[in-house]
This record gives sequence, structure tokens and C-alpha cells, in this order.
Amino acid sequence: MYKYDHYDQAMVDTRVAEFRDQVERRLAGQLTEDQFKPLRLMNGLYLQLHAYMLRVAIPYGTLDARQMRMLAHIARTYDRGYAHFTTRQNIQFNWIKLADTPDILAELATTEMHAIQTSGNCIRNISSDQFAGAAADEVTDPRPWAELIRQWSTFHPEFTYLPRKFKIAVIAADEDRAAMRLHDIGIRLTKRDGVLGATIFVGGGMGRTPMISTEIKDFVTADDLMSYLEACLRVYNRYGRRDNIYKARIKILIHEIGATDYARQVEEEFAAVKALALDPPAAELARITAMFAAPAFETDGLPAHDDTDASPAFDHWVGQNVRDHKQPGYAVVTISLKPAGGIPGDASAEQIDVMANLAERYSFDELRVTHAQNIVLPHVRRADLPAVWQALVDAGLAEANLDLITDIIACPGLDYCSLANARSIPLAQKIGARFADPARQRDLGELKLKISGCINACGHHHAGHIGILGVDKKGRENFQLLLGGSGAEDVSLGKIAGPGFSEDGVVDAIERVTDRYLDVRHEGERFLDTYRRLGMEGFKEAIYG
Repeated sequence: MYKYDHYDQAMVDTRVAEFRDQVERRLAGQLTEDQFKPLRLMNGLYLQLHAYMLRVAIPYGTLDARQMRMLAHIARTYDRGYAHFTTRQNIQFNWIKLADTPDILAELATTEMHAIQTSGNCIRNISSDQFAGAAADEVTDPRPWAELIRQWSTFHPEFTYLPRKFKIAVIAADEDRAAMRLHDIGIRLTKRDGVLGATIFVGGGMGRTPMISTEIKDFVTADDLMSYLEACLRVYNRYGRRDNIYKARIKILIHEIGATDYARQVEEEFAAVKALALDPPAAELARITAMFAAPAFETDGLPAHDDTDASPAFDHWVGQNVRDHKQPGYAVVTISLKPAGGIPGDASAEQIDVMANLAERYSFDELRVTHAQNIVLPHVRRADLPAVWQALVDAGLAEANLDLITDIIACPGLDYCSLANARSIPLAQKIGARFADPARQRDLGELKLKISGCINACGHHHAGHIGILGVDKKGRENFQLLLGGSGAEDVSLGKIAGPGFSEDGVVDAIERVTDRYLDVRHEGERFLDTYRRLGMEGFKEAIYG
């Protein structure tokens, strides 16, 4: 993984000192809230319903045990003993005191972490495939490119104040494990005739106007990728709407002028940008890439795990949460942060420490945060799976529900967020309790359920096989049910079924939907496949009677 050099460290340390001065002036009354707001947002600090929330960047979801322990320390020392992993592969602390923020950022800086550009109208945290470097289907590890984009975008003088926030995802496989097509820019690294390059998709996003991105360039060589991204952002920065926050995203620009005209303008800008020699020298890319070299895998005589004393619970966990690794004898382990009755994405300080210890002992000191709010140990020997599983059982982290109905994505909702219209957390807990039976979950199979507490779609409800949107209906919480979304390579947007429900009513409706699926599915057919075959009309009677 990438390690700071003295330039990186100096940049972060300087920002901490700058923000410490700004906080002191705010506390002394020398800055008004209106003056302070843009300053705190550029440092990841939000003012929510009950307290400040600090969002810490985890670039492309990768971190080590030392950094993970720092997050546990902050949760224990400055928060209420837990933290929330997000759909942007970041982490949030929801009960922060303003006066403590500079000290938190200073402590983060000692472990090469920060909160820069986790908010504001700038390029946000670069996201990527949580299995990068371990997946057998990738053409290359996308993380060096994600890191290069991170360095290019951090404090970029031209793109610090964009018309609206901007999100970029980088993958390197046909299987999309990062919801790439639902980003402002999605990059899929690929090879043609042995040459590394990328297919570029622009204009995706969720929120009040969900859109799937459009392919605007079928292949740009890796040598030209950064110049091409620069051109994409320049066209958006020039023409993006700044007069209307609801029409400011690049997806609206492309919708209004058309993908063809946007692509034409990008090509013109690209020709001009190439003349400026902005692409990094080969030596710099090589320096970054070297930091993502494969771990020192054992290759000879590596034993498989011993099945002689394996329990059914262990077998279920391996079958659901463990994936094949490109290195024989190793596996990729996903740790579910979705226990029955729990809060999706939350982990206690003690659990964060446990995951750090497991990474250090069993996964070459590496962890990943997923956009589905789980944690990955990317490089685990298969022989070590029983020991890892037992440690997770002891920590309450062994839920075997990856990609099942209880592996719910949910935003913090009205329990925390000042923008929300409804509570996501209690609803997620009720759904988790209703479908807690492991056998029932496995019978339903892959079924991705996602909940947002408002139209901003932080819970990715548009991309759920089953999605739920909380709205305000005459002062009461109301929940709309959506079916048919996907954030994967078969990307689609969910459609609203009809009138909304109360909190308990939507849980009942979901049960009727899943019962209908079990009645009408074909052998081997996922819920999403059945929905696409039957359409909404195939489920409406079950939903509304």
C-alpha cells in the first residue's frame, strides 16, 4: 500500500495547523458559522442534528493495522466508542466536539491519514474494487491508478471549487464490485493488444436524479489517462451549473447537452491538455506502483484448512463470506458489519482493534473497506481460515451474510443527519430481525437491500435489488419501496412500486415480495433475474394485495 513521503506528510501536517487556527478563531467568535462552514467542510467536518460528524478519508478503501488501530483510538477517546464505515469506503465519527477536531486530525496525521476533501464541491475520496490486488479476474491492480488520481486531485487548484461534489471510481475487471457506473467518472482499466488503457464512463450518480453513466471513450491509453481526466473535469468545470444546486452535477450537464457533444468537447480539450505535458513521468508511476507489489505469498506446500473439526457454522461462513484468491492457497475474507439487529456499517472500538489484529497476523497487515460497508482481509491463507473465523465469532463479527438480504446498506438517517426525512437504522434492524434465520437468507440467495433516509441516496437505494427511500409525508415518516436496481456490471436503477408504507408496513411488504419471488423463480434465478423477467407487475399484487 502507498506510504507517505516527506511531501505528503508536510502537506497534511500543514493542513492540520491551518485548521487548528481556524477552529480556535471560530471558538473565540472571530469567525461566524457562515464563514467557518466552507473551511470545516473542506476538512470533513459536518454539523449534524446532535453533534459534529468527522469523515475520515480511506483512499480506495485500503489501510493497515496501525491506521485501523488509530481509528479505534479515536472512537474510544473522542467519540462514544464506535464508528461508522461508509459507502464511499471512508469512516465517520458521529459525536465529535469541535474543540477536539484539531487534535484528532493531528493524531490521524501520525498514521498517514486525514479528512481532506471528504466534503465540499471538490473531487472526493477515490474509490475502487475492495478485492484489488487479490482478484483473479483483474487485468491489473487498479490501486496505483487510484493513488495517482488521488495525488492529482488533492488540492488541485483548478478543481477545488467545482460546481458540485465529484466522485471517481477505478476498477480493472469486468465484474464491477465498486458501483463504477454510478459515479461522476467511472474508469475501467483494460488491455487491448497488450496495451494497458481504460474505458471511460461519465455522468453517473444517484440522489434526486439518478442516472447511469455513459461510455464516452472506449479506450484511452494508460499514458494518456491523466490528461484525459483533466479534460473531462475542465469541460465540467466550465459548463456545470452553479446557479442551481439541484442541477449542478455532471450528470445533469451531460443530460442537457448530450453525451456526444460532451465527448466532442472533451476530445478538443484533451488535445490542448496533451500539449501541456501534465501526464506523470514513468518514474513516478513506477514509484507508486512498486508500493502495491504483491505480498510475499507462500508458494510451496501450502496446506488447506483442516476440515476434520469444521462446524456447519464455519462451513456456511466460508461458503458465503470467503472468495477465491488469485494466489493458490489463499482466500479473500469479507467481515460482515451487519449482525442480526445491528446497525449496518457500525463497529465498536474493540471490534476495530480485533480486525486490525487479524490483518496484522493473517493478512499481510492489510485491510479494505467496501462500498457495501463491510471490511475485507484480502490475503488470508486458507489454512488460517478456522482461526480467523473463531476470532470473528468471539468478537461478534462472524455473520455469514455477504450479499444476502441482511447485508443491508443504510445511511445514518434521521437519527443523525440533518438532511434526512426518515430513520434508516431502526428499519434496517427490523428487516434484519425479520430475516434473521440463516437458512431463510440462503434460500433467498443474492439479494441486495439498500436504505436511504432521504432523496440524497447516501444508502444507494436506487441500486438495490430492493431499495427503500424514506420520505416525509405530512410530518410522518413514509417509506417508498423500489425494485430492480443494481450497482454491479448489470447496472440498473430501481423503480418505485407505488404508494409508500409505514416502517412496519414496509417490512411486511418486503416479506411479501420475497415470498412471491420464492413462488415464481426459476431454478438458479436470482431475485433480480426474476424481477427482470416478470417486471413490476409480477410483484405488485403481492405488495399491495
